[in-house]
Amino acid sequence: MASTTTKSAFLRGLGHGTPFLIIILPFGLLFGVVGTEAGFNLAEVMGFSFLVIAGASQFAAVQLMTENVPTLIVILTALTVNLRMAMYSASIAPYLRDVSMWKRALMSYGLVDQTYALGVAEFENTPNLSTAERVAYFTGTGLPVFIAWYISTYLGAVFGARIPPEFALDFAVPISFLALVAPALKTIAHVAAALTSVVLALLLAFVPFGLGLIIAALIAMCVGAFIETKMEGHAA
Repeated sequence: MASTTTKSAFLRGLGHGTPFLIIILPFGLLFGVVGTEAGFNLAEVMGFSFLVIAGASQFAAVQLMTENVPTLIVILTALTVNLRMAMYSASIAPYLRDVSMWKRALMSYGLVDQTYALGVAEFENTPNLSTAERVAYFTGTGLPVFIAWYISTYLGAVFGARIPPEFALDFAVPISFLALVAPALKTIAHVAAALTSVVLALLLAFVPFGLGLIIAALIAMCVGAFIETKMEGHAA
């Protein structure tokens, strides 16, 4: 019975993760193209996607590297863009506290925007899931996302020059994050953080090395945390 419910959870996760192929495929293709145009060979482009596996920070890092930005700034920018992963981890950890350390280590590799958004929504909406079912569901959501990311990155790196410019693959980047962020704006704190980041990112666009984005993200997180703390205090 347990194996049946675990399999069901995996298949449900697989079904929920598959629609993201519409976004992941052009996203990966675009990174493959950008990576090769930046001068990376195929092994470097694929290594980037396998080891970093974080689309937004990969694009940011490659852009800064092509502009000969100091290495420290490149690393700082990539880490800051990925700082949301630390918040994802803290948010989803309570649902996986009974999972063994080595499994959590493997799952941390698979913690990306899509798997987090789907995982937290499923765990919140179905609180009676067993630990095994949660792991199975999370694994199922990530399988199509990761396979599509690797394959599309490879195709973009190998055949990118042949993709007509009118295909405008860069549409996938903003659409991907809009599809993930919009449903998550459930509280005033979330909306305030989002608005703060957008406004400050635009106002600080003149700051060199993309540091304006880092400043905007940090201030937005502080604003969101401050409002959420205040709201919890009033509720208490």
